[in-house]
Amino acid sequence: MLGNDVSAAAAGEWTLGDATVRRIGFGAMRLTAKADGSPSDRDTAVGVLHRARELGVNHVDTAAFYFSAQRSANELINRALAPYPDDLVVATKVGPGRDPSGGWLPLARPDQLRGQVEENLRQLGRDHLDVVNLRQAGLDSIAEHFGALAELRAAGLIRHLGLSNVRPEHLEQALEIAPVVCVQNQYGLHQRRSAALLRRCGELGIAFVPFFAITGEGREGGGVADDAAAREIADGHGVTPAQVRLAWTLHQGPHVLAIPGTGNPDHLAQNVAAGALRLSEADLARLG
Repeated sequence: MLGNDVSAAAAGEWTLGDATVRRIGFGAMRLTAKADGSPSDRDTAVGVLHRARELGVNHVDTAAFYFSAQRSANELINRALAPYPDDLVVATKVGPGRDPSGGWLPLARPDQLRGQVEENLRQLGRDHLDVVNLRQAGLDSIAEHFGALAELRAAGLIRHLGLSNVRPEHLEQALEIAPVVCVQNQYGLHQRRSAALLRRCGELGIAFVPFFAITGEGREGGGVADDAAAREIADGHGVTPAQVRLAWTLHQGPHVLAIPGTGNPDHLAQNVAAGALRLSEADLARLG
């Protein structure tokens, strides 16, 4: 049973670039729409962001392509959190894009990445971005794309660079061009294909930031993947299966940062509280 004194500080900290962040952060994707696809309530979404800060969250993950018919995650963050506190790290990602109706566009060319960076700057109301992750899809080499972002970093538009949805060879390609502070890949109790990359990041002191750590195969659809062992361990600790999944994720290494997303203030508090859950060796063995 977790206590009522919920704080992101209980999860511990890791250095992300030149900032120290709590290992439980917040993913903004769920802010823009409800589970049924209808637009979220603006005041509720802003309230969730305020509450995240009250609970000690200082790492927020977002993207310009996180939007619904009426909501933009970046603009909600701008409204709720600007002027931005010095301890807050807002990480975004570029590469994918969507047209105004929400349809996915082809992966941006290297010469289009500046436009995506500037769109994030405009929506967030910033003169620089703390962390920009290159999210790739279908590239054998990311060198040209990552090189374009490295030029924007040198120009002062970006402080730190990261990678998303990559293979181990992509990380090595990027490191030949510029420092990498984080890698975002799908990873969780239900899906561990990035285990080797997680270990490699640990060896290099790079943050590994798993997404969809709670959900199952539905991913964007939300919800919690079902697993009998997680349910039984949750019952034993008096917590939820989602909290067990988040705690398991954090147990994978001190460099692992969780970014669960929600538009529900109660779920937010539960997610943050999961940072205080310590699983036993027996629990971890049961989860495999």
